Amino acid sequence: MTREKVIDRAKELLGEGKIKGFIALRERNGHVQPHIFTTVEELTALNLGDKKRPGDARYPLNKLLVELSRLYPEGTFAVLVRGCDERGIVELVKWHQLDPERLVTVGIPCAEELARACACSKPYPDNSVEGEKVQPASRSPLLEGVEGKSLEDRFQFWMEHFARCVKCYGCRNICPMCFCQECSLEEGELIQKGVLPTENPIFHLTRAVHMIGRCIDCGLCEEACPADIPIRALYKKVAEIVAAETGYRPGENPDEKCPYNVYGVS
Repeated sequence: MTREKVIDRAKELLGEGKIKGFIALRERNGHVQPHIFTTVEELTALNLGDKKRPGDARYPLNKLLVELSRLYPEGTFAVLVRGCDERGIVELVKWHQLDPERLVTVGIPCAEELARACACSKPYPDNSVEGEKVQPASRSPLLEGVEGKSLEDRFQFWMEHFARCVKCYGCRNICPMCFCQECSLEEGELIQKGVLPTENPIFHLTRAVHMIGRCIDCGLCEEACPADIPIRALYKKVAEIVAAETGYRPGENPDEKCPYNVYGVS
């Protein structure tokens, strides 16, 4: 029923001319891919990825939303969101990448299997068209396992994983929260270009630090990594440290900015 409810909501928005398009997923030639639905008739191709394994039909739709907002600053778009996507929109609005008056969210909760696979603390958006809100998952088993190691073994664990990095920039390119016009990962004095193996651990630590107050724990970076580096666990740990030190969690409070991004805060 969730698919039908999403279609009904999109039909309402498109039929009444409230939006320029609906950013969601469709199935075409056997593949699920992002699509901008601009007519009611197109919605028959809507696909929520419910027939796929967890993660197989997930895309950074918010990234497309940001690009469309830049191309059509006067246009209003709707976008399909899960819990992590909604957290992303909250942060993108804070960073002035999106105008909240020019967007509409159509929310769906994640399945319990996906919530467990992601170890997600909030696997549903606040406003869902339909669907049961599954319970938040427990802490990442991988992260707990890493923290059970000695400091020396933890360092060795990460260095062994980082050594597989081919510096493809896939983690950055797919990230819905990477919107900087100039990327520190392309700064020649910090990260050498065209050199392999990459500078470890500087490359990944630079990005982890840069994601402080931004990472929404969508996990797309890890899914895109061709070397299967468990970078999501690293970002989860960074987020836990920030939460413990400041109480701030990205995407939870629309009126609260990350304290590390506010001048004058000691």
